[in-house]
Amino acid sequence: MSNQTLTRAEVTDAIVREVGVTRQESSDLLDRTLDMIGSALEHEDEVKLSRFGNFVVRSKSAREGRNPKTGEEAVIAPRRVVTFRPSPMLKARVDKG
Repeated sequence: MSNQTLTRAEVTDAIVREVGVTRQESSDLLDRTLDMIGSALEHEDEVKLSRFGNFVVRSKSAREGRNPKTGEEAVIAPRRVVTFRPSPMLKARVDKG
């Protein structure tokens, strides 16, 4: 699967094959899972997926930046960002590949 993107449709198809539910049920299950993760992150909760990794919301303060096209200085507004820290197991799997 090198140099390809794993799509929502491919994940849905994999759930259908592995679990044996209908395509609609599989799609609903994936949508609900992603909604739960998104909702938790919205409320600044940490999302821990065992053997995969952690999603964490970080607050970044305002800072000086530069427009890469013009070189003009600008203030970058404070914002919240999502970061991902892979588990040691995921790191080991990636390192093998």
